[in-house]
Amino acid sequence: MSKEIYLKNILPLRSRLLGIARGMLYEEQDAEDAVQEVLLRIWLVSDSLGKYDNPQAVAVAALKNHCLDRLKKVRHEQAMAEDTDIASDSDNPYYALEHKDTEEILTDIIDKLPSLQQMIIKMKDIHNYEVDEIAHITGTTAEAVRMNLSRARRRVREEYLKISER
Repeated sequence: MSKEIYLKNILPLRSRLLGIARGMLYEEQDAEDAVQEVLLRIWLVSDSLGKYDNPQAVAVAALKNHCLDRLKKVRHEQAMAEDTDIASDSDNPYYALEHKDTEEILTDIIDKLPSLQQMIIKMKDIHNYEVDEIAHITGTTAEAVRMNLSRARRRVREEYLKISER
């Protein structure tokens, strides 16, 4: 029964899923890989597809989450490479230690923010996403992204100043 649901409802979505993946990943090969991987994952759990009211929505959600994971991984790798370049340029060990301490403090402060603000500030300030990209990924408007980003930055600044005054 569930294999039938997969063949009838999920497999025909391939072209739609590919369009979504292309829009999120920008590279044709990455988009095709993402769709193929998600279709395979859904096939492996196809026995449980019958419990969902809308298996197509499950496929689209799984694809979006998979694409977001890929984007996060790429952005994280790029950020790590940039951090390595910055640290290697510094010959002063004091500067490197101070930079690391500041980075840890800011990371702790950001981790205490509400989840949406946390996600938005990380995407914008750490991974260099554009506001429109963040709005598309989070399913909010660009204005809501700007508002949450402003609130998050203000809170991070306030908390950092409190800590640095100690």
